[in-house]
Amino acid sequence: MTRISTRSVPFRESEMLRQNGVHPVLARLYAARGLRDPKELSSELAAMIPPSGLLHIDAAAVFLADAIAARKRMVIVADYDCDGATACAVALRGLRAMGAQIDFIVPNRFEYGYGLTPEIVALTAREKQPDIIITVDNGIASIDGVAEANRRGIEVVVTDHHLPADTLPAARVIVNPNQPECGFPSKHIAGVGVMFYVLLALRAELRQRGVFDAQTQPKLDNLLDLVALGTVADVVKLDANNRILVAQGLKRMRAGRMHAGVAALFRVAGREPRNANPFDLGFALGPRLNAAGRLEDMSLGIECLITDDEGRAWQLAQQLNEINLKRREIEADMQDTALLHLDAFEPAERSTICVFDDAWHQGVIGIVASRLKEKFYRPTITFAPGADGWIKGSGRSIPGFHLRDALDLVYKKAPSLIDKFGGHAMAAGLTLRADAFDAFAQAFEEVGRAWLSKPQLERVIETDGPLEDAYYTTTFIELMDGQVWGQGFAPPVFCDEFRVVSQRILKERHLKLLLEKNGARYDAIWFGHTDALGERARVAFRLDANEYNGVTKVQLLVEHAEAA
Repeated sequence: MTRISTRSVPFRESEMLRQNGVHPVLARLYAARGLRDPKELSSELAAMIPPSGLLHIDAAAVFLADAIAARKRMVIVADYDCDGATACAVALRGLRAMGAQIDFIVPNRFEYGYGLTPEIVALTAREKQPDIIITVDNGIASIDGVAEANRRGIEVVVTDHHLPADTLPAARVIVNPNQPECGFPSKHIAGVGVMFYVLLALRAELRQRGVFDAQTQPKLDNLLDLVALGTVADVVKLDANNRILVAQGLKRMRAGRMHAGVAALFRVAGREPRNANPFDLGFALGPRLNAAGRLEDMSLGIECLITDDEGRAWQLAQQLNEINLKRREIEADMQDTALLHLDAFEPAERSTICVFDDAWHQGVIGIVASRLKEKFYRPTITFAPGADGWIKGSGRSIPGFHLRDALDLVYKKAPSLIDKFGGHAMAAGLTLRADAFDAFAQAFEEVGRAWLSKPQLERVIETDGPLEDAYYTTTFIELMDGQVWGQGFAPPVFCDEFRVVSQRILKERHLKLLLEKNGARYDAIWFGHTDALGERARVAFRLDANEYNGVTKVQLLVEHAEAA
């Protein structure tokens, strides 16, 4: 079941924002999203939380500055998703600019698993002979890997944002806003953001040592296109600090000041950097980078982001595009199979979904879990075969069900079921023995039943209520497009009653509508939906500027509709 609800708007906060010069509709939207202070709207770099708030960041800066001075060899061990790839590119570009001798290695997730494992340490030692390993977007759970590095005399700097377990790895320095005792206000910063902050602290340390002054220091703001891309693609909550990082990156993209690889990804995705928005980063650029890590290995994606040669960047972007097309095919097949598995699935009787198929590709199970979660609105984990009798699971959750904590609870109740697990509230991964699948699914369902009430298993489309007639304009759409919306700072969805003037099915898949309110008529489309509406409907919609034959008109993108 899906129901439409309207966000409540705290009147005082909305009025305060309006009196501070914020557009009346935006004031209402912001207040409904918990914004209290006009200062939180600043997208200037000066408004960023200073690096000093991150626990141990000064120790990391001193350690890296000493290492650069001593010409120590450093290697970045990256994670294989878009956040990991951008964090690796940011680390490489930033540390090289500050004089570091640095290289990277990105393990193949199918051979070496996730994070800094002892196997990856051995591989890195063999291939790169580093003095120092720096992890980006991983490492907080790598207790054995860090121990192995220490045993080999390699020092480890962990930069990560994932949630730690009860024990932390014995690294030389750990920078992670989610580690105990870290008072950094933005717990939602992505891995690429953490690495960017480490570079800011390191640069300040090098200034203090007289290596640079304000004139000669490397410009780090030119890395913000990469920071924005990783932040949006990792679907972290866009709190005030993340919105600044994203807004600054988008501003550079729109002005044409971006790295060759980012420009090439825009081009291959057929998107226009002049109008770059978070949607492009999350749904056009991000998936093309992610595809490399899902199906092959992420070094292609990282190469694309670290080359300054436009021809080479274009070649790599085309390769990434090909891999992404292959990923879509595999995903479509897997989704069909999943729906066959779930043919007899009765949502009323289950609060969670676990599916396993021995023909599935473990690089794509996360996306399939995401699609099934959307369809059935249940916390979902999909499993694919791993090595020697193990299976790998990737899960996606719904609000109110903390996935990593749920796995932790299953693990505590029955330690023999799960080998390892990690992740966040909304997404997590784990490894099981194949013969433990049924027992795990049962234990996971029990947690679901204990934690989720019936109303939580209903999909709620949150809207911002009616929009005044005067704002159904392309000018207003441009104003909204200029803001940074995304995870945890939801894009505006309005809701109103309309008369359905006409409706027809488009390409056998979509419902094309003509809606009328107060004498004005609007084109509307409901993608992926073909059931007809009655003559009056309550419609939840987003505003979209649709360009056709050189004319731009407002159209409504329907999120959900019900009889009025």
